[in-house]
Amino acid sequence: MIHPLSDELREFVRQHADEDTDKLLLQAGRYPSIDIPAATIQIAARRQIREKLPEWYANSGLIFPSRLAAEQCSSEACAAYKQSLLRGENVCDLTGGLGVDSWYFSRKAASVTYIERNPDYCRAAGVNFRMLGAENIRIVEADATVLVGELSADTFYIDPARRATGNRRLFALSDCEPDILALKSLLLPRCTRLIVKTSPMADIGETLRLLPETREVHVVALHNECKELLFVLENGTFPAEEVKITCVNLKSGEETIPFVFTLREEKTCKEHPVNGISAFLYEPHVALLKGGAFKIIAEQFKVYKLHKNSHLYTSDRWIPTFPGRRFRVEKTIPFSGKNQKVLKQEIPKANITVRNFPLSVAELRQRSGIAEGGDHYLFATTVNPAQRIIIVSRKCM
Repeated sequence: MIHPLSDELREFVRQHADEDTDKLLLQAGRYPSIDIPAATIQIAARRQIREKLPEWYANSGLIFPSRLAAEQCSSEACAAYKQSLLRGENVCDLTGGLGVDSWYFSRKAASVTYIERNPDYCRAAGVNFRMLGAENIRIVEADATVLVGELSADTFYIDPARRATGNRRLFALSDCEPDILALKSLLLPRCTRLIVKTSPMADIGETLRLLPETREVHVVALHNECKELLFVLENGTFPAEEVKITCVNLKSGEETIPFVFTLREEKTCKEHPVNGISAFLYEPHVALLKGGAFKIIAEQFKVYKLHKNSHLYTSDRWIPTFPGRRFRVEKTIPFSGKNQKVLKQEIPKANITVRNFPLSVAELRQRSGIAEGGDHYLFATTVNPAQRIIIVSRKCM
């Protein structure tokens, strides 16, 4: 049963925030007045949210129904981004979970309905929303699939569960629960837009085929790690090649500049690969790579692709606005065992990336003996027509 945290339990969690929770469970007899299993859940959950939910972490009164809830919830940065996708004043979160998305929606929308079938999650959400001062969220403990015929909203949001038995991760829409393919025809007539969060591993082209009502796709990365893949559906059907794909890489304290394109624009771009490496090297951020902006990024930023499958770019001109990592090239060397040994003598420590290359980073480190770290960045890749090289570079801001 979920209850608000007592002052004693809150203080215990604060004092033991950095301790081993397994040891605390074994030492439960030392704390007869404390529900140690409940305390360890709070301690572990708060560790999960320390970086991704700093505002929630700062509130010691919030309660977490499980460690998994904290692990699976949205980050504040991603939840804030989703605010921009809402339409209208009334929002319904069909898969409420911990309630982070609902809370962020409530800061923009006039009213939010949080629906969740797990009673402990609902009780925790009730406590937390009160602690956070969110008075415009209505909590409904129910299975959203049962209520579909009674629901209406300007925007529906759904985040189907993507874990099977044994904690196995699922990627296909048909494997997730609830089944959005079965629900979309019931939900779309009752809203202006339906936002579907899928696995970041989902195939965009295949998902567009399954969801022809998609108007927009948003690929959201956080500190260059792909976190969310969002499909925005509206009433009607739209050609997949005309759907706007927005790629963003969220970073703390930095302005987010979205890159927007369509699959038709990408398809019609001409590819201009080069045989040599110029003064600067560019690596697109992961949202662009996931979104498939390979040729259009080269065209818009006037850079040249090293190889059709390498997804690295070069130019003689420094482009500080390129969306990704930027490097100044020091030299390039053909890939060979002899050259690896020479390189280790010159650069015993470096950061290594492989792109379109037959060896993994671990294999390359093992063969070369180059340790991790340092100021140098080595890119093992393939350039036209089929030459394997190592690019030695340093990062530029």
